[in-house]
Amino acid sequence: MYDLMVLLHVLAATVWTGGHLVLALTILPGVLKNKDLAFIQRFESSYEKVGIPALLIQIATGLWMVNTMVAEHSALLNLENPAAKLLWIKLGLLALTAVLAADARLRIIPKLSPANLRSLAFHIVPVTIISVLFVVAGVLFRFGWLN
Repeated sequence: MYDLMVLLHVLAATVWTGGHLVLALTILPGVLKNKDLAFIQRFESSYEKVGIPALLIQIATGLWMVNTMVAEHSALLNLENPAAKLLWIKLGLLALTAVLAADARLRIIPKLSPANLRSLAFHIVPVTIISVLFVVAGVLFRFGWLN
């Protein structure tokens, strides 16, 4: 079961991070240059259908793996524990992602216009960087770099 959870976690991370890299590196520059709101709106609405479930799968499988791997949950409060350190890093990255996504969804996207397109970009780029940091933290955990 653990191997299945790791596989689902990695596949979901691939969708989440890959989608954001495509958005930030290939779509966003053209959208900013041409002020093409329709294109970014189409991408966002299409990507959300796979991106949000991928993020939810990562959260569920990540919590399942932590619960399986850590016998004493109190150990997660000990930042000397490498697993605890990475868990808190990932939870911090998740909180940053949630704040940026909520701000974009509630404040920027409903009023999206050429005037505030850069504001959306200032959310897309950090979420993309955070998604890559999620992957880095997962690799560090998997290969025991912090042990």
